[in-house]
Amino acid sequence: MSIDPSSIPNFGGQPEPQETGPAGPVIPDQDLVKQLLEQMELKYVVDDEGDLAAPWEQFRTYFMFRGEDEQQVFSVRTFYDRPHGIDEKAQLLEVVDDWNRRTLWPKVYTHTNDDGTVRLIGEAQMLIGVGVSLEHFVSSTVSWVRASIEFDKWLIEQLGLEADAESGDDKPDEDA
Repeated sequence: MSIDPSSIPNFGGQPEPQETGPAGPVIPDQDLVKQLLEQMELKYVVDDEGDLAAPWEQFRTYFMFRGEDEQQVFSVRTFYDRPHGIDEKAQLLEVVDDWNRRTLWPKVYTHTNDDGTVRLIGEAQMLIGVGVSLEHFVSSTVSWVRASIEFDKWLIEQLGLEADAESGDDKPDEDA
């Protein structure tokens, strides 16, 4: 199974080309995600647990497969590295709730570390155990990546973190 490069939605807002892939359902795997990331020209790494991650300067997006057989789930999870103080959590929850009401994905939540810092995590999932259309998988994955980037930009605007934006949050990490 391979992805037609002309089927990859671009990040420039142009109309998305139509996919010409297999007619039936496919069960996506890590190799398909790697191929998609390469065609999107995104750098990626494989972590110690075997998960794919696309690193940016202020966040990392993971592409994970969990579960077995018909219950297998594909998850795109973004860990935003910008630390927030525990005293900011109420404001973060308001902002995250607003995002979650307005958008389909990623659904974003907070995680409070033992040291009191609060980080944000975004997540979108797709049940893939019985197979999905290749077009649906590609367009969903690309949309989820795009939305993860957009959330970071939106958060910067909402919290007045423009100084962080100038550091290149929306650019892939060149050290990866």
